[in-house]
Amino acid sequence: MHLISIRNLRRDTAQFADVKKQIDEWYATVKKADWQNLEDIRRIYRDAEAVGNFTVFNIKGNNYRLIVGVDYENQVIYYKYFLTHSQYNKENWKNDPYF
Repeated sequence: MHLISIRNLRRDTAQFADVKKQIDEWYATVKKADWQNLEDIRRIYRDAEAVGNFTVFNIKGNNYRLIVGVDYENQVIYYKYFLTHSQYNKENWKNDPYF
């Protein structure tokens, strides 16, 4: 899979020093992945879920949410949001037109 845009993900996570390792590991996994559907993702990330048109990953337990769009056919992941649990629960990210 190819991630668009790792630069934005790194920028958004830079303020949270406690997640650098988890984000680096997630990115390393994504680069090697050949996911065809959500079930393929769940073989590695069992808590990943589809919410609207997004796929949501729990990062560092339930402390953070990584929200992406996945184009399985073209093997591309589009980074959208990195949120704390409380930011995620406010659901403002659901106002995204892609949702």
